[in-house]
Amino acid sequence: MGIKKKALWTCIALVIAILTIRAVFSSAGGGLTIGELYDTLRSADPKWLIAAVFGMFGIIYFEGRALLAPLSRVGYRRSGSRGFLYSAADVYFSAITPSASGGQPASAYFMVRDGIPVSTVTAVLILNLVMYTLAIVLLSVICMLAGPQYFLQFSTPSKVLIVAGFLALSGLAVLFILLLKKSSLVFGTARRLVRFLSKHHLMRHPERRLKKLHESEEEYRLCVQLLQGHRGMLASVFFYDLLQRLSQFFVIIAVYMATGGEAGRVGELFVTQCYIIMGSNCVPVPGGMGVTDYLMLDGYGRMFGPAYAANLEMIGRSLTFYGSVLISALTVLVGYLALKRRTHSGDTPG
Repeated sequence: MGIKKKALWTCIALVIAILTIRAVFSSAGGGLTIGELYDTLRSADPKWLIAAVFGMFGIIYFEGRALLAPLSRVGYRRSGSRGFLYSAADVYFSAITPSASGGQPASAYFMVRDGIPVSTVTAVLILNLVMYTLAIVLLSVICMLAGPQYFLQFSTPSKVLIVAGFLALSGLAVLFILLLKKSSLVFGTARRLVRFLSKHHLMRHPERRLKKLHESEEEYRLCVQLLQGHRGMLASVFFYDLLQRLSQFFVIIAVYMATGGEAGRVGELFVTQCYIIMGSNCVPVPGGMGVTDYLMLDGYGRMFGPAYAANLEMIGRSLTFYGSVLISALTVLVGYLALKRRTHSGDTPG
């Protein structure tokens, strides 16, 4: 993605964020005010707020660990700070591009500039995407089994989003597993479909599609090669991706406890948050803005009432999304400037 497109999507994401925040402030009955939000923060338990901030950093940190784990297994050991940078690039650009399409290329940019071969970078990013998706699916299944009654508390539009999100995630998980296990079958079917559509004049420029399919098949072949002899890394990557998801959940729980929440309702909040994450994955909006906020206000509002829901949503979302994106943006900026300086000085990455 070029600089102009990045700038355009950054502006679009900023506009969506402003409109979303405005909508949240006007959602709580007569409306949430800055003063009310400030009073909530001022009276909150500082220990739990600090814990929530640590959880925010965990969202970035654990994805970095998930990326470093396979790299170290194949001989490319990088420091924790580099892993944090790779993850930050993914978090920031995923938040400002539709369907998170800019995250992996941005992460790959820093990895390649750090001397890691493109083939290895591609395989690591694919592996992380697969494990990340499986982690969400696992949490979703657990929550559906543990608290199906909490799904019923959502409004009908929210239920539609949640079901659509779960089906989309499950479909992706199945597709990823097939691509890793039976890639020739999947890509062979895709090529036959392209040729069929082209033959019946339902698709233009089929050669471009076939070339892209060939490139994608090669990428997944590299991923399979990476896994050979390193089965233990699967558990490591999955574990860290699971911790990344749980970090996001922990932020909401910590904010809830900081603002006078009842420990006995933490389980209910956890399951509700899981349904929210499921629903936010069905619409290709940068960072799930608008969709995630709507689901949070709906779910929290039915649990705690609209006024408290708006406070919890605004504080929690400020950390899990806006805060992590801001930290990631600053990390990417510092990392990019350091890379430029290192390039000019001729230093070797490590």
